[in-house]
Amino acid sequence: MGVTSIRLQPEIESPLESLAIKLDRSKNYLINQAIKEFIERKSIGEQRWAETLVAIESVKSGELLEEGEVNEWLESWGTTNELKPPKT
Repeated sequence: MGVTSIRLQPEIESPLESLAIKLDRSKNYLINQAIKEFIERKSIGEQRWAETLVAIESVKSGELLEEGEVNEWLESWGTTNELKPPKT
């Protein structure tokens, strides 16, 4: 496990200290949790951006679905006659 030193601004340090006491957790634990969640959100954001770029390329190449087909498929969800997803 690595050790990293950080300087916290007073407007972060004070609420962090209060939260650590309230939750009966160390400031170290809370900081690690916050960083972990930040990294996870950034990773999800990067994944969504990559998927968006793929979708944009699909549109540019004409790989589109008709709105009516998609709506019909979605409306069939959870019914006894659920349809297969539409194909391009």
